[in-house]
Amino acid sequence: LQTTTNNNNIKHNASMSTEPDELYTLRAQYWLGHYQLALEEAKTIARRPMSAELKEEREEFVQRCNLALGGVVAAGDNTPALQALIIKSKYDAAIGEEGQNEVIDEMKTLVSSTSDDCPSVQLYAAQLFLAHGLTKDALQLVYSGATLEHVALTLQIFIKLDRIDDLATRQLLKLRTMDEDAVLTSLGAVHVALAGGSSTASDAAHYLNSLSEQYGPSPLLLNLSACAYLMIGDYDEAESKLLDCKREFANTVVSAETLINLIVASQYLGKPTEEYVTELKETFPTHPFLAGLERVEGAFAREAMKYKVAV
Repeated sequence: LQTTTNNNNIKHNASMSTEPDELYTLRAQYWLGHYQLALEEAKTIARRPMSAELKEEREEFVQRCNLALGGVVAAGDNTPALQALIIKSKYDAAIGEEGQNEVIDEMKTLVSSTSDDCPSVQLYAAQLFLAHGLTKDALQLVYSGATLEHVALTLQIFIKLDRIDDLATRQLLKLRTMDEDAVLTSLGAVHVALAGGSSTASDAAHYLNSLSEQYGPSPLLLNLSACAYLMIGDYDEAESKLLDCKREFANTVVSAETLINLIVASQYLGKPTEEYVTELKETFPTHPFLAGLERVEGAFAREAMKYKVAV
């Protein structure tokens, strides 16, 4: 099951909660995958008085939304954080493993030349390393981080390492201590509940329903909800969530996770999957799911040959 669409969470320090926070809504919208709404919010608050730190963070969100919507990082103040975003944007466009390795090396150079007081660079580098399979390198960058976003990514890495009951749960407790009401904390609880399997999937569905009622559905929330219903065994509801996602967000590029989850739901329901597999191959030809699917199909074909009746 594809439980996440994007690792690009928000930068937020627990100390900010004691002050008026002009970026609260912007963070929440971006966090939940409402990228267009986040851009509109960024424009709305652009002329409000705020500290230089918040202005820089707002600009980062604008550029991250642009990337999430398939755009590019606009030229501007060449801060280390924006440099990291530019490097990160090169990864998907890189041709072949050699091209991706060059992007990774470029990010490592930036990290080594940037002081530890730039959490954004650490975050974006960790996200990139995680996408490249460098799990240990990613964890080293965010494990000691003091921001909610660092802790949330650490939580997801521990889930990936199958350390759910101890290390991932510990990170969730840390999130709740830092800001119990934050959307990111709720999403952390969702990921832990989904990782727990069918016994806790109903908890994830409850959290997701609450978030959708408060902020409206997004591709991220609909996909996570579909995963929860798949685990519960309500395959019709899972398919309904995914079809709603394709229909309601038809003006944006459908995510690979939506297509993959539709493939899974269709298999459970005994429905054809060719339409979604074809769309996935056309839209995301290098997705790891397709490589795995090709290996499985190849192995099946080889086994089938052993039992082929000679004519």
